[in-house]
Amino acid sequence: MNRPAPVEITYESMRFLITHSPTNATLNKFTEDWPFDDGAPPPNQIVDDWLNLLKTKFCEEPGCCVAVHCVAGLGRAPVLIALALIERGMKYEDAVQFIRQKRRGAFNSKQLLYLEKYRPKLRLRFKDTDGHCCVQ
Repeated sequence: MNRPAPVEITYESMRFLITHSPTNATLNKFTEDWPFDDGAPPPNQIVDDWLNLLKTKFCEEPGCCVAVHCVAGLGRAPVLIALALIERGMKYEDAVQFIRQKRRGAFNSKQLLYLEKYRPKLRLRFKDTDGHCCVQ
């Protein structure tokens, strides 16, 4: 299978790397494994876990890059990154276009409908205990 090359998506202080399935040699670089059906939107629990992971990573390691993978890097990984952008305050249409500029062919119609209907709770806009913005 001819897979697209990994691509970095950067928005404000958030950095992501979209890639295809890791090999046995690179699997240990990934800290979480949240499988969900190919071509489908993620279950609510995965969305919650994903956004909680991002809150933690971006606060503990400012400037870090979070790698996200799926089989080809065209559906599930871009959807998770789009959710992060939407939670950060970006409109869904802008998030889709922003990702597609770097990852042509990202998203299918079912995933686009999910993103259109998704209602953010702005979970990636928060302040730490000292009142300083942590993710901006």
